[in-house]
Amino acid sequence: MPTDKPSYLGHRERIRAKFAASGLAPLADHEVLELLLTYAIARRDTKPLAWALIKQFGSLGEVLDADPAALAAVKGVGKGTAAFLKLVRAMFTRYSLEELRQTATIRSPEQVVQYCKASLAGRSEECLELIYLSVRNTVIRTETVALGLIDRVSISPRKIVERTLAAKASAVILVHNHPSGDVTPSLEDVLLTQEVVEAARLLGISVYDHIIVGRQAYYSLKANGKI
Repeated sequence: MPTDKPSYLGHRERIRAKFAASGLAPLADHEVLELLLTYAIARRDTKPLAWALIKQFGSLGEVLDADPAALAAVKGVGKGTAAFLKLVRAMFTRYSLEELRQTATIRSPEQVVQYCKASLAGRSEECLELIYLSVRNTVIRTETVALGLIDRVSISPRKIVERTLAAKASAVILVHNHPSGDVTPSLEDVLLTQEVVEAARLLGISVYDHIIVGRQAYYSLKANGKI
């Protein structure tokens, strides 16, 4: 006699159909995560695991930003599923960078914020990234130049200018994150930026902005009159 299908199979079909019909908008965070997990975990109900991950890390974003080892340590996840979740996160970052590259010209901080948040907002340590721009203000590439506390000791203005010259860029945007979530610039942030502006000016390089990002907010030093 035929056996009944496991109940989770019908649930998987329903949640996939919900996404196919309306996208992510009607899905709660745990449902989005549950849907993702169905592509990494076969023959198992992924709803309890989605809830466990949300409970452990706090939100969908924090699950995707979590360290792979921390993800793998959650019962039911393992290294393979942890790697899958990190792949999803990395793909979003690359997609955001491609969108930024396709922008005709960079004219405002809002144009780079989505990429900044995708790249940096979820990191547990401070990270300074440079966005190199051509003479037409299009993105050449990006580069991470410092990890840890961002100040004039960890990364000198001279190094930032040297890396910009090496990229054959005519302008640069500095971007870094504040893991605390408070995007208010420190005195060191402001002094470092002003020194970079002055050093770059002597070599004909423009510093368009220094953007600080958190998970929920960002701060443009240019828009706020700091440079």
